[in-house]
Amino acid sequence: MTRQFRHPNRRKRSAEPKTSGVVNLYKPVWQSSAKYVYKLRDVYDEWKVGHAGTLDPFADGVVLACIGRATKFVEQLMTLPKTYTTTIRLGVTNETFDTERPFEPVPDAVPATRDALETALAQFRGDIDQAPPAFSAVKIDGVSSYRLARKGAVDDRPKKRVTIHELTLLSYDWPTVQLRLVCSRGTYIRAIARDLGNALQCGACCEALRRDAVGPFRIEDALHLDAATDEAKTASLVSIENVQMMLQSGAFAP
Repeated sequence: MTRQFRHPNRRKRSAEPKTSGVVNLYKPVWQSSAKYVYKLRDVYDEWKVGHAGTLDPFADGVVLACIGRATKFVEQLMTLPKTYTTTIRLGVTNETFDTERPFEPVPDAVPATRDALETALAQFRGDIDQAPPAFSAVKIDGVSSYRLARKGAVDDRPKKRVTIHELTLLSYDWPTVQLRLVCSRGTYIRAIARDLGNALQCGACCEALRRDAVGPFRIEDALHLDAATDEAKTASLVSIENVQMMLQSGAFAP
């Protein structure tokens, strides 16, 4: 009789976790956040692994992985402010507003002046109502929006209130805009690009996106899984006690 293979960690799904903590993980571009985080099951010999927020496949940067009993912190960690740098290309559009689809030039797009760009950006600071892109992980009646969009339902989703704590124009040289943002949970930078393109009447897409920080967890300190030594992997695990202290201190609030 052929024996069915069982992943060794599956035995621990209902057992008391052997390892618990939070890992500041660097996610490379064109990797699924969930699938990349699940690699930590083998690293820490623990089946119970989750993540506090996803990054789009085309983006790279910080993803917080919660191991073992630290999965109880997922919701709290998701409320931490997130810091991004992004490169936006004006004069183009597509269905996803990023590099997952080819950029389509907008006919008769006129280069925006820097003053016009600054004026347009002002409307994205503070509390704003933002419609998530159709190609997103937002659930519609229990179904991920991107699954519906792939079937042809490409309308943007109902607006949600998000907060842009900081928005800084780093550089502008038509058609390229570079921004730094600090924002709340649920903010889509691709939607910022989409709405900026609409405001300037020229179209826009995200050409690059990096998450530089989630609260106190910075990209400079993130674990690069594929290149890390065993010692680095062990050292990267932030204990439950330290995570609790971080969350209680609130020192990282914008």
